[in-house]
Amino acid sequence: MPAAITRRPLIWSALLSAGAIFVLFLIYERPGLGIGHFFYISIALAAMAGGPALGALAGMLATGFYVSGVLLNPQMPSHEILTAGTFTRLATYVSIGALIGWFASRNRTMMSELRILAERDVLTGLPNTRAFEAAITRRLASGIPFALLLADMDSLGEFNRDEGFAAGNEALRKLAENLAGAVSPGDDVARVGSDEFAVLVAVQASTDASRRAGELERSLGSDRAKATVGWAVHPHDGDNALALYRAANERLYARKVMRSYVGPRALHEVS
Repeated sequence: MPAAITRRPLIWSALLSAGAIFVLFLIYERPGLGIGHFFYISIALAAMAGGPALGALAGMLATGFYVSGVLLNPQMPSHEILTAGTFTRLATYVSIGALIGWFASRNRTMMSELRILAERDVLTGLPNTRAFEAAITRRLASGIPFALLLADMDSLGEFNRDEGFAAGNEALRKLAENLAGAVSPGDDVARVGSDEFAVLVAVQASTDASRRAGELERSLGSDRAKATVGWAVHPHDGDNALALYRAANERLYARKVMRSYVGPRALHEVS
């Protein structure tokens, strides 16, 4: 949507400038004056908006405007139309439009790739904190109830201590893979800390959030890279991201304490 909003003014500017240049051409153009060169502005605007194809098309249309202007302007000798200069102008207009359009299209592609890289966690490939903040901001703005689930890996320190940091990184990647496979298509998932992941899910009540947290915890418990999950519900537990994070974090560590006393199986029964 932002790209469409950005391109629309460029297209309108191309159309309006082409019309204005054509009118000026009809009124003021004289042999050797060169008002037709200003069509390059319209061609460039169209090319930046639509890429090489639209740029080339704009070059053809600009040539049509030029030929029409020569025919309609009594000060311009019409015999100049069927000359090598007209075909050279056509080739130049089309080439410039296609070239500018190619560079504009390539630039948009690179910017899109950079934006994706800027919002991805390098280790796990999941969205990072920046992307997650944008996602929770959108959820808060919508006003629709949702839950924040925080999953904290239980044994990263043990992996790093006993098997090395490479094993710890591999365990994090495995946990991220399992987490991404356990969430629903409409959920938002991200890595928000060294061993902490966050998920945004649509719920109607705290019981739904507790159930989803339990399901997620059990699905992540089938591998060595296990995690404990806490939750918070908007707007019941808070009306901003910080309040929800605090509430979810409190439940997460309360569950860690319970697990240390009653064990994972009993904790799941309580959930």
